Amino acid sequence: MAVTLADVAARAGVSAATVSRVLNGNYPVAGTTRSRVLRAVEELEYVVNGPASSLAAATSDLIGVLVNDIADPFFGIIAGGVQSRIAPVDAPDGRGRKLAVVCTTGGSPEQELTYLTLLQRQRAAAVILTGGAVEDPAHQAALAAALRRIERAGARVVLCGRPPLTPPVAGDEGGTEGEAPEADTAVAPDGTEVPLPRAVDLPHPACLAFDNRGGARALTEHLISLGHREIGYLAGPAERTTTRHRLEGHRAALDAAGLTDGAGDRVVHGRFDRDSGYGGARELLRRFPGLTAIAAANDTVALGACAALREAGLRVPEDVSVTGFDDLPFAAEAAPALTTARLPLHEAGARAGLLALGVEEPPPGGVTVVGTELRVRASTAPPPSGPRPARAG
Repeated sequence: MAVTLADVAARAGVSAATVSRVLNGNYPVAGTTRSRVLRAVEELEYVVNGPASSLAAATSDLIGVLVNDIADPFFGIIAGGVQSRIAPVDAPDGRGRKLAVVCTTGGSPEQELTYLTLLQRQRAAAVILTGGAVEDPAHQAALAAALRRIERAGARVVLCGRPPLTPPVAGDEGGTEGEAPEADTAVAPDGTEVPLPRAVDLPHPACLAFDNRGGARALTEHLISLGHREIGYLAGPAERTTTRHRLEGHRAALDAAGLTDGAGDRVVHGRFDRDSGYGGARELLRRFPGLTAIAAANDTVALGACAALREAGLRVPEDVSVTGFDDLPFAAEAAPALTTARLPLHEAGARAGLLALGVEEPPPGGVTVVGTELRVRASTAPPPSGPRPARAG
């Protein structure tokens, strides 16, 4: 017998109207209540019927693209690449085109899960998730369950710029790659226990993973080759895979050069935005006034760091060198032009679009690593040989 909305409501201990509100996403529902409803949906494997409920196995012409922030060029470029393949402007009479729906999560794990449920309801033909993942075991388990349901409904799932799914391990950020843990549970933010999936229970999306470790290592090796030894690092949010992988690459370069002493103290975490770069650079200068270089988590953070250095009366790169990451369009036009690691964001998005359409076959093993390219520009130079000018303020 098919599971009904009433069955989900009974399992979650709420009304059918509340279940409908959670699944529709059109009315505010308390976070703990939403979690109970989504958990009941998962446990009962409830499939929400969209407008074509009589064609339960069919999919629509809709492809969902989940991004953290469409206003961020990183995500906008990827989404543009996807659009160029799933809705080509030169398609005759619109044949072969799909409808791209870009969903901005704002970095919220809960919103990510809500969008996936809504896309399943609309019988999306495919879902593309972009950017780093949240390293929370409970969210990883809920995400795996949501993607499993989408795959079972006949839709394709593509990860673009996100590492492959691995079994989450309770109490261990990010899990342990290549190992399947024993059955375990994780505690969600509302205090409830969430079962963790084993490797055999994971969905099988096509994955275009960015080489964040390799790019960050190349940037730090570049700074070291110039003679820098006092290098600060402006990291992104601690719970994101992108942050961890780029920081690991940075530390690998320091370790290879024997520069790990005190390196952990020269790291400041923040958001992937200009304000965090500005505030983080000020904090690094306060703690370590002798820094000669700052490696930033991305190009936008690097711009904020450059502004803080100018305000402090320091020149880039004569007094302090700065690197970014991603090679966004403004990086080459900045003053000075920004040394960075280029990611082929548009190309990756275009390939994700082809995978979502089923035009391109998934890579062997399901995972392709998208490499980076070091772009050396005017924001990096050898450290100053003499004393630096006195800082302003």
